[in-house]
Amino acid sequence: MPIDPEKALGAELAGGTSTWDRDAVILYHLAVGAGVPPTDPKELEYTYEKNLKVLPSFAVIPVFGAMGGVTSIPGLEFNLAMLLHGEQDLEVYGAIPTQAKVSNSGRVAALYDKGKAAVAVIEMATKDESGETLFVNRFTMFLRGEGGFGGDPGPKAGNLPPARDADLVAESPTLPQQALIYRLCGDKNPLHADPEFAKLGGFDTPILHGLCSYGMVCKAVVDHALGGDTTKLARYQARFAGVVFPGETIVTSMWRENDSILVQATTKERGTPVITNAAITVRS
Repeated sequence: MPIDPEKALGAELAGGTSTWDRDAVILYHLAVGAGVPPTDPKELEYTYEKNLKVLPSFAVIPVFGAMGGVTSIPGLEFNLAMLLHGEQDLEVYGAIPTQAKVSNSGRVAALYDKGKAAVAVIEMATKDESGETLFVNRFTMFLRGEGGFGGDPGPKAGNLPPARDADLVAESPTLPQQALIYRLCGDKNPLHADPEFAKLGGFDTPILHGLCSYGMVCKAVVDHALGGDTTKLARYQARFAGVVFPGETIVTSMWRENDSILVQATTKERGTPVITNAAITVRS
């Protein structure tokens, strides 16, 4: 059915509550490549509860279940098989706690008409038990075959790196079983585990979750550009531009520009883009 912006735009999602503890944080960190080498004091801050800190990209995990509600939004009917996760925009308002009970609320924040496709931006806000907002996620969904409803085409892609060599480059190897670990964080899509299902999707083997790549790039920037200080990241915007096959290495290039770090990531083995048009806003 066609997109009906009058019904869909501003519609709310039933977000509900979610909880996490130190083990969930550590599992997420392992799933995005932390713990190498295992005795490195900086890596232990991600993988051992003694001085545990939380990578900002962990914020995508508590709201992931609530995103299932997009299939019941009035005026936003679409074929799930035609859905692509196009972009992710995360704002973090301080240090994420190592354990919490939170409430999530969501809405359709924007709708764009790309002609042959529609773009829906789902905004999810997460608050702690005192009512303070911890972080806000914006999931940009690219809905193939759902355009043509006459809406705004949306803004042009930004966050382009300058025409000079990167200031920093970091390599993040993935394990052959990386996707099997990351799926334990909540995304059980068989595309990332089942070879036969992956073939139906046009891939020779299962691929890594886009949000796993997102987390690995986040860790590369925090570790190499922010001195390991997870509280320095205020916002992380990224566009998903290609796939990673488990076992490949993600190469993250970083350019410092005022209070931002512009980012691009590619696969080392194939030289193909993974994340583009990305920027991290540094908290002063």
